[in-house]
Amino acid sequence: FLGPSTWTFPGWEGLVYPRGIAREDLLERGLTHASRYPLFRTVGIDRSHYAPLEEGELRRYAEELPPGYPCVIKAWNAVTTLEDRSGNESPAFLDERLLEQRVLLPLARAFADHVGALVFQLAPISARSLPHPEAFAERLDAFLGALPTAFPYAVELRNRELLTPSYLAVLSRHRVSHVLNLWERMPSLGKQLALPGALTAPFVVCRLSIPPGQRYEERKARFAPFDKIVSADEAMRADVAALARACLLARKTLYLTVNNKVEGSSPLTIRALIARIVEGR
Repeated sequence: FLGPSTWTFPGWEGLVYPRGIAREDLLERGLTHASRYPLFRTVGIDRSHYAPLEEGELRRYAEELPPGYPCVIKAWNAVTTLEDRSGNESPAFLDERLLEQRVLLPLARAFADHVGALVFQLAPISARSLPHPEAFAERLDAFLGALPTAFPYAVELRNRELLTPSYLAVLSRHRVSHVLNLWERMPSLGKQLALPGALTAPFVVCRLSIPPGQRYEERKARFAPFDKIVSADEAMRADVAALARACLLARKTLYLTVNNKVEGSSPLTIRALIARIVEGR
């Protein structure tokens, strides 16, 4: 299931959206258009990362989607951020009760038919606050063990130091996906895929955000309005094709979302990835 990491981009007019679409229509019905675009079989929901979505908002999203259409939705970052603004540990970090009340219950009531995966995108942790990898794995184990099993969960790291065999073993024990991510300070997709036991669940989440060593704002300024491929990443495309083959052989479902900052236009990147995957099969 391939799709964009989010969907409201006027530059996609003529690619995803009808020509002449008004900005008001894009804001009100952009998800409807995106979910009906033939190459998008999933859509990422990022807004939920910055504040929990209320039931009314989730219900409106659900009304825009075809029945059973799966989304890759981010959990509220209050639960996935270790350091508060003062650099101290936040009491909300990996708080399963807060997560259940503010995130899981609204999803269960209004969006349960559309949760392909709920992603815990852990915020980058500074060197002074970075926990020992074994201690982190133990804490993550306790958090995941306390969660209800109603939804498929996935964990995305932003510190490569925490990507250890113990971490992967914890995810495997709870049938939670490690998010293979293309991000500025993480190993490449190929290196993550090569780790023993990297595919930790019956499903796999892959999120392509920004190539290693690059910076978000620079790519945004360079690639806007996201209507064409500016910088094709052949190594990334080869890694995605290898991941798709691995999931096919292991009979695992793959959810893959693509940001415009990867190559310049996520719809065109998705088209190229589909061609590469089909060619590989």
